[in-house]
Amino acid sequence: MGAESCIDLLLRCRNVFHIRQVHAHVVANGTLQDLVIANKLLYTYAQHKAIDDAYSLFDGLTMRDSKTWSVMVGGFAKAGDHAGCYATFRELLRCGVTPDNYTLPFVIRTCRDRTDLQIGRVIHDVVLKHGLLSDHFVCASLVDMYAKCIVVEDAQRLFERMLSKDLVTWTVMIGAYADCNAYESLVLFDRMREEGVVPDKVAMVTVVNACAKLGAMHRARFANDYIVRNGFSLDVILGTAMIDMYAKCGSVESAREVFDRMKEKNVISWSAMIAAYGYHGRGKDAIDLFHMMLSCAILPNRVTFVSLLYACSHAGLIEEGLRFFNSMWEEHAVRPDVKHYTCMVDLLGRAGRLDEALRLIEAMTVEKDERLWSALLGACRIHSKMELAEKAANSLLELQPQNPGHYVLLSNIYAKAGKWEKVAKFRDMMTQRKLKKIPGWTWIEVDNKTYQFSVGDRSHPQSKEIYEMLMSLIKKLEMAGYVPDTDFVLQDVEEEVKQEMLYTHSEKLAIAFGLIAIPEGEPIRISKNLRVCGDCHTFSKMVSSIMRRSIIVRDANRFHHFNDGTCSCGDYW
Repeated sequence: MGAESCIDLLLRCRNVFHIRQVHAHVVANGTLQDLVIANKLLYTYAQHKAIDDAYSLFDGLTMRDSKTWSVMVGGFAKAGDHAGCYATFRELLRCGVTPDNYTLPFVIRTCRDRTDLQIGRVIHDVVLKHGLLSDHFVCASLVDMYAKCIVVEDAQRLFERMLSKDLVTWTVMIGAYADCNAYESLVLFDRMREEGVVPDKVAMVTVVNACAKLGAMHRARFANDYIVRNGFSLDVILGTAMIDMYAKCGSVESAREVFDRMKEKNVISWSAMIAAYGYHGRGKDAIDLFHMMLSCAILPNRVTFVSLLYACSHAGLIEEGLRFFNSMWEEHAVRPDVKHYTCMVDLLGRAGRLDEALRLIEAMTVEKDERLWSALLGACRIHSKMELAEKAANSLLELQPQNPGHYVLLSNIYAKAGKWEKVAKFRDMMTQRKLKKIPGWTWIEVDNKTYQFSVGDRSHPQSKEIYEMLMSLIKKLEMAGYVPDTDFVLQDVEEEVKQEMLYTHSEKLAIAFGLIAIPEGEPIRISKNLRVCGDCHTFSKMVSSIMRRSIIVRDANRFHHFNDGTCSCGDYW
């Protein structure tokens, strides 16, 4: 059998059985020593993910060239056999074979898929040793690997070195920033377009996800306009991403419009819309949508129930949440995992039913994680349950001794109770372990720009006007009955100092700036990386009434819509 006829037969193979028949003919005819035939046979096995057959053939070959090694490395990578991929690549290097721009991307992608940064850096050294960093495919693979391993600085350095960047590489880099710095992600998207690279639907999904993380409504509208202008269809992936984007940018109505426009919806799309209602405290709407989903014969999954229970928790729908939780396995054959238990602990804890929450935890058969204990600790903070808080905190510190948030939360509970010696003890522990409290930040959009504020911030160019507006507001609010709630200043200082510290919280500064810079009739939208404090919540309600402005606040847990002196959360958050 000649090489051409053998290759023709292999091209027509539809399954592994056919490939084995051709293999048997090749062996019988004595043409297996022809590397062209051997490599094609090896490649065909690999393409059909018959990795054991491929390796048996590879191992029996007396001659191998660089293509033979590349096909085998790539075969292991495509089959998801990471150990086989690494081992074959190591053997390639030991045999003195020079890796090429076909082999290296496969190994680098294996590092990416395993988020194996240690081996990834070793492969990077191999790339440097063989002078292949200038190769587009190799460098793009390294950028992708570092991005997925969340080493964005290294990914960025390599990205900037690339002489030519294709759409895929731009998309990877934008996605890397979307996971850790959504603002930079959108800056990079603008730069990509300026350099003449036209985004496709995949790139727009990445941009939409960045808009969601940043909560930037003006960018969300731009992304939506671009998608409509270019005629991208609202398939399940893009449509679901846009539902999430609008929900996290503060417009559940726009999210629902996208949902209704989607011709095809799967369980993920329905779950995203249920979650959107949950973020905004619209628990009853979430429940109605869940029933509509069932009537459309869409079966709920674990994600659906997490979204639904979250919505019940943030709307104070206790009995409904309990009913849905109990129905998961009995009616829908969805076994609850730790995320569902966490939602239930949060639901019961917010309602002050901490004994029930603790019983639920004790009866769990699934492994407990830090989110579960955090939910219980958060409920203890709301209801000042010191003893239970200590139990939850001890479990948290065992699981995550290096997470500063756990120390801060327990310290705040002690501070609220006036136990300053214990506060000092926990702050000393943080210092000894070199842990730092996560600073509170608030962002606001004005004229398509995003501004950032911290407590007591005076870095803004209009700082003088902002503080004048803030002091004017506070005087108006005090005349209307506002009394600063200094319980939310968790430091052992004089009452007057506590009031001054409250007055300059980052969300208050952002709202004052919004009143100066955003025209009347437009809502003031702000985002905060931590939970909004009770005093700022009261402040926002009163400002919305006195100034007749709609204020939308996205905090770490949910959205608050302030209008005419009330909040959409019903003071339950």
